[in-house]
Amino acid sequence: MLNYSWIDVFALGFFILEWAAYAITLEHSKYGRDSLSARMHAYREVWMRRLLAREARIVDTHILTSLQNGTAWFASTTLIAIGGSLALLRATNEVMPIMANLPIGFNSSPGLWEIKCFGLILIFVYAFFKFAWAYRLFNYVAILVGAMPFAADRHTPEAEAHVVRTTQMFGAAARHFNRGQRAFFFALGYLGWFVSPWVFIVSTAAVVVVTWRRQFASSAWRAMGDDLQIAKKTLAEEKASSRNPAA
Repeated sequence: MLNYSWIDVFALGFFILEWAAYAITLEHSKYGRDSLSARMHAYREVWMRRLLAREARIVDTHILTSLQNGTAWFASTTLIAIGGSLALLRATNEVMPIMANLPIGFNSSPGLWEIKCFGLILIFVYAFFKFAWAYRLFNYVAILVGAMPFAADRHTPEAEAHVVRTTQMFGAAARHFNRGQRAFFFALGYLGWFVSPWVFIVSTAAVVVVTWRRQFASSAWRAMGDDLQIAKKTLAEEKASSRNPAA
């Protein structure tokens, strides 16, 4: 028997709603276009346009390699997390008596505990697919960087189209990486359900507050505020220069 209560259903619904609302706000709203991630995206195009003007691009390939390695690390770590979640599921009968002896008001049936474990596994599986796809997209970005036109041809329509194409691929890779990392953060909030649904609600709210603050109110977000206008001005000037190289 599951032996669940209405507060368990409410807490799970609150978790799903908060995750969905945060993701939609960050990626698909006008408010989200002023996030730290959005501000950084402007510099991806700045990078690609300045890369186009350079003949030697060894440093750029090293930076891309570091981005790929970071994504690969997260993907491999997710596999370890999936393995740990499966072990937790298998050890239901051993873990539940230990949790019951803790002074935290633990009250859960074996069936509900296993459902919680399955939910945690699904979150990490989702994160793995996001990190794995982001890693693949970073590979595509590396290929596009390798195919970048020569600096002497930077004013051609082909070069302009290639910069836009590479920037879009770069943005897609970063977007999927961010989604995988967001799943990691919300998995930490999900762990509160293993204690109690009330802790689940509080831990979910705490994750939303922390992630929101990092995107919209952190020192990093403020640091990028002034430079963002400079970056946009630089982009406008370089786009104008590419259309009219004689100017």
